Amino acid sequence: MKRTLLITLLTCTLSLPAIGANDSRPTVSIATLLREMTDRSAIARWPDPAYTCRQASSYERLSVSPEDKCGWFANKDHTEFLRSEMRNGREEFVMMEADGPGAIVRFWMTFAGTSRGQGTLRVYIDDYDTPAIEGTAFDVLSGGLLAGAPLSTSVSELSPLEDRGHNLYFPIPYARRCKVTYQTDELRTGPDGRIESTAIIFYNINYRTYTSPVTVVPYSARELKRNARLIEQTNRLLAETATPAPPAFRPDARPDAVLAPGESRDFTLEGPAAVSLLGMRIQADDQMQALRSTAISISFDGEQTVWAPVGDFFTVGYHPLATKTWYTEASADGMMVSRWVMPFAQRCTITLTNLGQQTVTIDNATVRTIPWQWDERSMHFGTTWQQYTGIYAMGDEDACDLTFARLRGRGVYAGDGVAIYNTNDGWWGEGDEKIYVDGERFPSHFGTGSEDYYGYAWCRPEVYRHPFIAQPSGSGNLAVGYTQNTRVRALDAIPFTRQLDFDMELFDWSRTRINYAPVTFWYMLPGGEHRPGPSASDARERVARTPGDVFGSATAVMIEGEGLLPVGKPAGHVEYQNSIRNLWSGGIQLYWRDAKPGDRLETRFDCATPGTYACQGLLTVAPDYGTFNIYLNGELIASRVDLYHLSGVATRPVNFDRPATLREGENRLAVEVVACPDGMERCCFGLDKLTFGK
Repeated sequence: MKRTLLITLLTCTLSLPAIGANDSRPTVSIATLLREMTDRSAIARWPDPAYTCRQASSYERLSVSPEDKCGWFANKDHTEFLRSEMRNGREEFVMMEADGPGAIVRFWMTFAGTSRGQGTLRVYIDDYDTPAIEGTAFDVLSGGLLAGAPLSTSVSELSPLEDRGHNLYFPIPYARRCKVTYQTDELRTGPDGRIESTAIIFYNINYRTYTSPVTVVPYSARELKRNARLIEQTNRLLAETATPAPPAFRPDARPDAVLAPGESRDFTLEGPAAVSLLGMRIQADDQMQALRSTAISISFDGEQTVWAPVGDFFTVGYHPLATKTWYTEASADGMMVSRWVMPFAQRCTITLTNLGQQTVTIDNATVRTIPWQWDERSMHFGTTWQQYTGIYAMGDEDACDLTFARLRGRGVYAGDGVAIYNTNDGWWGEGDEKIYVDGERFPSHFGTGSEDYYGYAWCRPEVYRHPFIAQPSGSGNLAVGYTQNTRVRALDAIPFTRQLDFDMELFDWSRTRINYAPVTFWYMLPGGEHRPGPSASDARERVARTPGDVFGSATAVMIEGEGLLPVGKPAGHVEYQNSIRNLWSGGIQLYWRDAKPGDRLETRFDCATPGTYACQGLLTVAPDYGTFNIYLNGELIASRVDLYHLSGVATRPVNFDRPATLREGENRLAVEVVACPDGMERCCFGLDKLTFGK
C-alpha cells in the first residue's frame, strides 16, 4: 500500500550577523570575515559586498591553451613563481600579487626536498616594505602562528608530517594590495634567468577582490590580538561541527518509508522559508547499491535544481562512511545529514526515488526549516552529478578534462566531491582543477593536482575530517579500492555573474581504469541553467566493489583479462597490470606472478549468453613466463600452453585445444602452472582477453 513519507518539521530562528557598521560602505575585517565563515545562510544570498574569487598557484606555466594539448596537460605543477625580487640582500620568490581591496581566504602548500617547508613565508600588505606576516611555511599555515586548528591545520594527522597538505583558512584582509613570497636557500635564479632549485614547492592561494566599495581593516598583529577571543570561538565552533558524531534527533522523528523498485515519495514545504537541515538513513539488503540507486531531487519554486544519488548528496558516495564537514555529515550507522541552507519563496518539494532493483527503507527522515525573508539576493541551492564509468585515466597526450559543472546564470559555486573506484595499484589523481568564470579564456583557478584541490598531499590514503575538506575513505588512492574526497567552500566560494565552467583533468601515470563520479554544490538566482542534468542511468549502474565491476561482465563473445575476478587467495600475487602502453587490449592484462609448478589460479566471471564455443586466448609471452594448463568450469580446454619468449614481452593468440562450454551466470576459469622456464623456481602468467566464437 502506498504510504506518504513523513518528515518532521522543526522551526528555529535565524540570526544574521551585521556585515559592516556603515551601510553605504561595508567594513571588511578579520572579524566580519570570521562571522561570515560561520554563518551558513550567508552563502545562500548573492554577495554584498560583491567580490570575485581567484587562485594563485604553482601550476605548470607551459599550460597556456587547450589547443596545445601537450602544454595544457603538462604536469610539473611545482616551484613555479611569478618572479623573484631582491630584498635586504635576499632573493624572495613571488607566489601571489593582487590589488585590493581583498582578502586571502584559503592557503595550501606542500613540499619535498631537504628544507620541507622550513623556508620563510612572507605576506606584505598594502604599502609596507616590512612583512605583516613572517615565519616558516609550516608555522604560518599549520603551526598556529596566526590561529589554531582547524583554521590552521595539516591533514591527515595520520600521515607523516612531511607528506601532509598544510591548510590555512584564517582570512587575511588587505586594503590596497597584497604580495606573498617564499625564500629558502634551496631556491635561486641561475645565470640564464631560470630558477635553480633542490626544493619542490606546491602552493594554491585563493583570494577575494571586492568589486563594490568597502572599508577594509587590514591584517596586522594588533588586529590579530584584538580578535583573539573571536578566533578562539570560531575554532571551537568549527571543531565541534567537524567532530564525527551522530546527530541528535527527537525520538519521534523516526518514520519509516518503504520504496519498491521504481517507486517515489515526495514532501512539499510552504514558503517563504529555508531548509536548514535535511537528514535520513537508507536501509536495504545491499546498502551500497541503495546509496547510489536511491535519488534525491528537490524543486524550489517550480525549478528542479537538486538531483543526485543520496549517498553522493551527503558526500559519502556509495559507502556508509563516517564523515563531517561544515555542511554535510554522516555516521557509521548510516545516518546522513545536510546543513546546506536552501531558501525558497513559495514552495519546496523533496522527492526520493528508488531507481534500483531492490526494496529500500528510509527512516529517521528529518527536515528543519528557518524563517527566510525572500529578496532579490536570495538564491536556490543546486547540485550536479554524473558518473564516468570505466573511464581510463592516462597521462601525457592521453589526458583529458572531465566536466564537473556547466552553470549559466548568476550564482556562487559552493563545493564538490568525488567518489572513485580505482582498479590499479597506483594514483589516479594527477589532474588539476580548471575553473572558468564569466567566459574567461584561461581559468582563474588552475590547480596543481586533485589531492591538492581537496587539501591533502602526495596521494596519501589516510582518513581525515575538517570543516571544509574531508577524505572519509582513501583506500583507492595508491591501491585497488574506493576513495571519497570532499571540498566545501565558505569564504573561498566563487561568485559568477553569467556562467561558471568547472573541468577537472583526468591524468594518471599508471594508466588505470576507474569509475569517477563528481557531485557539485552551488547556488543560483532563479532562472539559471545547469548541466549535467539528472543521470538516472548512471545511478542505476552496479556499484564497483571489485575491478571486475568496473571492467564489466563478460559476454559470450569476449572477456577481458581485467574482467576476471580471483577466487580465494591464490599462491603468488595477482594484479591487473597496465605498465606497458598499447600492448594489451584496453591497456590492461590479468597478471599472475611468483607462481611455482602445481600452483593454481582460479577466477570467475559472469556470462549472459551460454553455449559451446571455440575459444582463443590472447596471452602474454615473456622470458619469465612458464607453461600452463587452462580449465573452464573444471574441464581442461588448453593443455601445456608454453608462454616462454626469450626476446622481451609480447602477446600471442593461442587457440585452445577443446571447445569451451559457457554457463548462464557464473563461470570459473582456472590456470595451473605446469613448468617454469629452465633455471627458474617461479614464473608469471598474463591473460589479455578471451574470445569465444562458433
